Amino acid sequence: MFSRIRSDVQCILERDPAARSTWEVLTCYPGFHAVLLHRLAHACWTRGFKWLGRFISHTTRFLTGIEIHPGACIGNRVFFDHAMGVVVGETAEIGDDCTIYQGVTLGGTSLYKGTKRHPTLGRGVVVGAGAQVLGGFTVGDGAKVGSNAVVTKPVPAGATAVGNPARIIQAELDVKREEAASKMGFSAYGVTQSDDPLSQAMRGLIDNAGGHEHQIAMLWKAIETLQANRHEPDCVPGDAALSEHFEAEKLNQLVGK
Repeated sequence: MFSRIRSDVQCILERDPAARSTWEVLTCYPGFHAVLLHRLAHACWTRGFKWLGRFISHTTRFLTGIEIHPGACIGNRVFFDHAMGVVVGETAEIGDDCTIYQGVTLGGTSLYKGTKRHPTLGRGVVVGAGAQVLGGFTVGDGAKVGSNAVVTKPVPAGATAVGNPARIIQAELDVKREEAASKMGFSAYGVTQSDDPLSQAMRGLIDNAGGHEHQIAMLWKAIETLQANRHEPDCVPGDAALSEHFEAEKLNQLVGK
């Protein structure tokens, strides 16, 4: 038991730069207290003391602001960071080394008792503040759920789910699109894949903006070649696309112009 507590404290010291000492974690971290009390509530629940388990869970909610059903299964080194307003449902499972921030709901979409109604988080999953993960599916090992995302379908291991409704950022093209959008000063996390013509137009514009960098790099490459022939110092090399694929007419049709 004490070795498990030590590992819980250590994981908080490693993941939270604001944590300065073991004593501070033991006395001032509600996420740590919620995990300890949940283990007691879960032990009562699994041994048939259902009311006692629920009462301990209810008391934990009052003391910490974190509501974890005593039937939920929580692994080792799980860190509820800040975590005010977190709700974890009865059939939820949280794997080892997960990090869950404030306002997260691991909820269900079914009213049938005895079924797997709540999500399963694999090892090392990070769930951002305000995210809602709803349903009896699995979020794979090492996956990330962005802040305020609403996830209602499985998330592959190592992928990132963002937006409402959540979309999965996994393909190389999507990753590049997010990088291009961030350089323009906003995130494309809320852009859905194919259910809205305006979102499709936005995706096309983002891809085109990203392509501009390739064209600039192609110019650098041409200049580099010219200077190499004249035996001048090298310019910055680049890997550029040879042609553009910006279809202005198609984008205009998508937005109804």
